[in-house]
Amino acid sequence: MRGNLATFAIMIFLTLIAFTMVAAGFSVYLIVPIILLLAGIQVVLQLYYFMHMSGKGHGMIAFFMFSGMFVAFITVLTFVTIIWW
Repeated sequence: MRGNLATFAIMIFLTLIAFTMVAAGFSVYLIVPIILLLAGIQVVLQLYYFMHMSGKGHGMIAFFMFSGMFVAFITVLTFVTIIWW
């Protein structure tokens, strides 16, 4: 239970960082990548602590899930790079 509460507090803190950046009026070119990074961190935290992906017997499922996320990230990065340059 202590781990779940600590993870929940970390996710609330990451959300507050995102809201504070938007409320402070930072540049959109700074806000968007940081919010996407914070969202990615929250997805990993939720999978491991709240969806119990760190438990025994979930190794192969986690491997395929994170491999798919990596391939999707590389694909999006490739298309964004091609479009912007």
